[in-house]
Formats: sequence, structure tokens, C-alpha cells
Amino acid sequence: MTYKFKARLSSEWVLEKPSGTVLPLSEVLRVLAAVDATGNISGASRACGMSYRHAWGLLRHAEKEFEMALIETSRRQGTKLTNFGQHLIWANRRLDARLMPTLESMASELQEELERLYPESQPRLRLHASHGFAVEGLMQLANGMDMSPLELRYRTAIEALASLDRGECDLAGFQVPVGEFELPILKRYGEWLDPTRHRLINLAVRNTGMFVKRDNPKHITSVADLVNQDVRFVNRQIGSSTRFLVGLMLEQLNIDTSRVQGFDTSEFTHMAIAAHIASGMADVGIGVETAAWRCGLAFIPLAKERYFLAVHRDNLDTPHMRRLLDLMNGVEYQGYVSQLVGYDATLMGRVETLEEAFGPDFARALRAGR
Repeated sequence: MTYKFKARLSSEWVLEKPSGTVLPLSEVLRVLAAVDATGNISGASRACGMSYRHAWGLLRHAEKEFEMALIETSRRQGTKLTNFGQHLIWANRRLDARLMPTLESMASELQEELERLYPESQPRLRLHASHGFAVEGLMQLANGMDMSPLELRYRTAIEALASLDRGECDLAGFQVPVGEFELPILKRYGEWLDPTRHRLINLAVRNTGMFVKRDNPKHITSVADLVNQDVRFVNRQIGSSTRFLVGLMLEQLNIDTSRVQGFDTSEFTHMAIAAHIASGMADVGIGVETAAWRCGLAFIPLAKERYFLAVHRDNLDTPHMRRLLDLMNGVEYQGYVSQLVGYDATLMGRVETLEEAFGPDFARALRAGR
């Protein structure tokens, strides 16, 4: 007998009154998001699979508890969220984006532990990678098909490569910007990349840039604008490659990071950065274009990044790795990544040596990094 379930963890927040009474908010937040998307309660109730009366009752009860209006209705504009209602759903989106990597990693650990209890459980490929939408899709497809399961741990690129070097994972995800910042990034990775032992699997090329509100009220056009007094920045976490890239760009302009308001404010995913800005907590952040598009933000391109999965050369021909490569080269996954805004899947699945990927300057960068 093999396992026939998948472990999942999810976040949910509640309101607890002084009396100890608890008000769950999951359904309320789901209806609010649906009202925001459809523009009326009828459409929202259908989208949520509940009756109009139930949806209306949820919102009215929540308004009573909050002592604030959540929606407002007019004949011309239909139903829309109040400012308070908008802030509620963006707070929830920010929470989900912030916790998602942790919850997915913990669920993967739980799944692995439970599977070991079954005598016919399969060995798993272990993927450590920085957060990205292509990685999310790969995880979903791999674990939804008849192939060996894929275990995911979200790590910074440095942490992932160090895990591969120690034999703690089978694949390590990392990104490298195209152009002038490629060599400095490679020097940073050099300690853990060995041309004789490692090979690289191309995943995708993605657009990285600045997120701002759709109307760009602070008139932000470049990294130089991060020092403007009225601009609030939100950064990626310490150790992330995106944060390191921002530092390189500021250094090129002779701008000390202490001059950037919010440089030490950090989020762990691209979606968390986007939600942070969409909810009005910051004016600008940096991440991949997909997140900006999903949150209705404007996107200012800064760099193209190549995303790779590093693997030990001797593991490329194992049955599990071959099945993963077949998945990556298949129509379904290629189509999934191709529809991600700002992603290019042209080279997906191609296996290269480090020299083939980075050219003759790689060896020099590697020596300088060690």
C-alpha cells in the first residue's frame, strides 16, 4: 500500500473578542475578494459557491463586529469595497504571500515523514530553491503526476547551493542577472559551484524590476529615485540574491543603502513585495514582473535573470531526474511557464556545463569568489 494523500498547511486569521468569542475571517475575506473582482454581491456569492443571503449576512455581521463599513453600493458603480475593506483583503494577501514559503516547506517535510511510514513509499527528489513562480508550477505538476514526488524547501540561492554542496538536496535553484551584474553575482556563488561536479538545468529567463502603484504617484523611474525623501522602499530578506542585486545597483550609483528609506524592511517572496506596495505600506519594491501584474501594479524593468537548477553531474541519469527533465520538457509545463507574465521558457530543460552557461569569464569569476 502506498500513500494516497497530500499534506497541506494553510494560514487563517481570526478576531478574538475580550469575552473569548472568536470570529473566523476566512469566509468574509473570500467574499470581499470576490466582491472586489465581480463588482456586486450576486456575482461574489456565485464565485464563492454560497447563497446571496449567506454572503450578505457574512458581510453585515463582520461590519457589526468591526464597527466599520466593508462595502458600499451605488446604482452607477455597483458594489465596491470601502477603504477599510480593501485594506483587509490586502492584509490577508500579504499574510498569505509572507507565510506561503514556510507553510509549503513544512507541508513538504510532513509529507515526507508520513510517506516513510508506508513500506512502498518512493524516494523523493529534494529541491532547495529561492522563491519563483516557475518553481511553484514545477512543484505542483510534479506532485500531481504519476512520478516520484518532489520535496521543496524554499531557501535563498546561497543556502540552496550550500545544501547541494553538502549533499542535503538533489537540485538547487538560483538566478543570475544578464549583463553587467552577472560576474559579481557569480563571484558570490563561486564557493559552491564546481565546474567538474555540477551541471545546470535551464528553467526560465524572467524580468526583474521595480513595482509601483499603477499611476506611479511618486514618479519613480529608476533605482536612483529610491533616495527621494518621500519614497518608501520594501526590500527582500537578508541573504537573498535580489537584495544583493539592489545593493550592486546602488553601489554603481555611489548611493549608500542608509539613504534608502525602508532598505531594512524586508519580505520573503515576490508576491509579498507586491502586496506590501498594493496595500499602501510602501511605494516601491523589486521583484519579478508576474507578481506586479497579479497585484495590478506598474512594472519598471531593471534586468533579465536566468534561473537555473544546479545538479550533481552523476545524478543526471538517475530515473527520478530523467522523469523530472521529461516533465520540464513536456507541453504542459512549458505551456504553464510561457503564460507567466515576464517569463521566457525558450531554453527550459536544456542541460549545460557552467562554462557553456556563463562563458570563458566564468572560471575567472569562480577563482575570484573563492
